[in-house]
Amino acid sequence: MPPITPHERLRAFGNQLVEIHLWLREELARLREGVDDPGVRPRDLRAHCLAFCAALTRHHTGEDAGAFRVLGEQVPELAPVLRELEADHHIVADALRRVEELVGGAAPPDEVRAELDTLAALLETHFVYEEKKLVRALNGLTEGSTESLLGVPLPPPQDG
Repeated sequence: MPPITPHERLRAFGNQLVEIHLWLREELARLREGVDDPGVRPRDLRAHCLAFCAALTRHHTGEDAGAFRVLGEQVPELAPVLRELEADHHIVADALRRVEELVGGAAPPDEVRAELDTLAALLETHFVYEEKKLVRALNGLTEGSTESLLGVPLPPPQDG
């Protein structure tokens, strides 16, 4: 497959959103697996948790300041959806804080697992709704970068 040109990448922000969500789902799954793995040291679990939480926070903060602002200006009929998604971001941020507190305080694995399960359920609902409502509109955008609109760069391609 030939490399994607900058113009093709630019015209596929919605597709890139889906790729970012897939990557975040995979990272969360690895984090959840680490809770149950007796070979994972608490320090490593905390480091992975902090990295995941920071990436998810950057993504949501970037969307609020980037894609949602641009879509609100260019596609005003999406305003109610964008408000719902921004409200979700606050709920997810609260869940992230709880996860960080549990992992940082060396909580029992079952408590950490329960909070990560809650976070996973929140994110799955949020990601599916966001993708359903925004992919087409994002694919119509002609200016910006993945990082400026979606908060994080496109994850590296997975080895096949």
